[in-house]
Amino acid sequence: MPPRAKEMTPTQIKSLRHPGGNRAIKVAVGGVSGLHIQIQPSGAKSWVLRTRYGDWTERRNADGQVIERGRKKREIGLGAYPDILPGAARDKAREARAKLEAGIDPIAEKRAARAALMAAHRRGLSFVDVLDRYAAEKVKEFSSEKYRRQWRATIDRYATPEIGAMMVQDIGLQDVLRVLQPIWTTKTVTASKLRQRIEKVLAYATVQGHRTGDNPARWSGNLDMILPAASKVSGARNWPALQLDDAPRWWRDLLTREGMGARALRFQAMTATRSGAIRFATWSEIDLENRVWTIQPGRKSSKIAPSDKAKRIPLTDAMIDLLNGLPRLAGSEFLFWAPRGGALSDATLGKVMRVIHEADVRHGGKGYLDPATGEPAVPHGFRSTFRTWVAERTGYDGDMAEIALFHKVGSKVAQAYDRSDQVEKRRGMMAAWGRFLAGKEPAKVVKMEVRA
Repeated sequence: MPPRAKEMTPTQIKSLRHPGGNRAIKVAVGGVSGLHIQIQPSGAKSWVLRTRYGDWTERRNADGQVIERGRKKREIGLGAYPDILPGAARDKAREARAKLEAGIDPIAEKRAARAALMAAHRRGLSFVDVLDRYAAEKVKEFSSEKYRRQWRATIDRYATPEIGAMMVQDIGLQDVLRVLQPIWTTKTVTASKLRQRIEKVLAYATVQGHRTGDNPARWSGNLDMILPAASKVSGARNWPALQLDDAPRWWRDLLTREGMGARALRFQAMTATRSGAIRFATWSEIDLENRVWTIQPGRKSSKIAPSDKAKRIPLTDAMIDLLNGLPRLAGSEFLFWAPRGGALSDATLGKVMRVIHEADVRHGGKGYLDPATGEPAVPHGFRSTFRTWVAERTGYDGDMAEIALFHKVGSKVAQAYDRSDQVEKRRGMMAAWGRFLAGKEPAKVVKMEVRA
């Protein structure tokens, strides 16, 4: 065993100087076996504990003779001098030696503590912090700026006041319920969407290392055990639609209306598409030669996700006649343009619909009301009227009608294999729909199968 160093006084330690050269030196200061003060060529000093620990090991030569016997060497830094004075350094050295004797490596322990601290720091983000990061990536999926705002606004309105300041790792089931329960039965559609968005934000926090454990906003096997199914309590309803028997009469009234809004409404009724698809339609999407209107994925207000394929709408003779009669505005690509050249607003089409209804009432009619709710029909309701017409008045295939409405048909497997949009078959169906609106179609349209 090497001789024990004589304990140096604080004054002696302070007076130690580097002897010169480019390498650091270590001076045993005594008081605790192995405690040294390390001096850099620059004069900076720090405390180092030089010791051995663990089981004894032997190293033998080829003849089996022991040539080296000892324990593992370890140098443990104890901090800078004079931040740590001699008395504190000796205490830290004794503590480190005691841990080594107990089989605890102080350096490994320190590294683990630092890693845990860093992990806690990464997890130490509030719900709003994570929401900001997730939203910055999520909104790239949306083609509509309006929907981007709506996606975030729903969370900001209902979730942020309750859990926004909470650390994401602390958010539990009761916190999610505190957000959802007040609106689950009164605003079910909104609440259901909100739950999905909270689940996504918390899932993002988990994969980014900011929280661990189950997702408290998960529905299956979690919230579904507490909240009633949205389909059972939903207050959602369909858009007010025209009654089938009123459609020809309404069409005649529409034909008496002038203006771009009335023309757009006619085109929407004939195509059974959404208002956004009509309002943002451009001439570059129209192929008059092949009689097809093509809406590309990601187009504004198309409701077609960027990952979907383009949607094609067959153009009938009546549709093409309408398009050929449209006035064009220099500098505007829109089929149906507002006075300043931009797209028509959704309110414009709704106003035309409302004016027709009110005029009919003023002239002693009953107006144009939804058969189920008794509310005045709105433009989006054409889609429901069209679907009812296919089911009740025709022999056309229901799946073909769903394709015409841009709805997904069949399972995901079926969708993967059947990629046909049946555009030519649909052309005949849409022509028949146009004749029905114009009052020229028989009460019952039966699709005839042609046999070879």
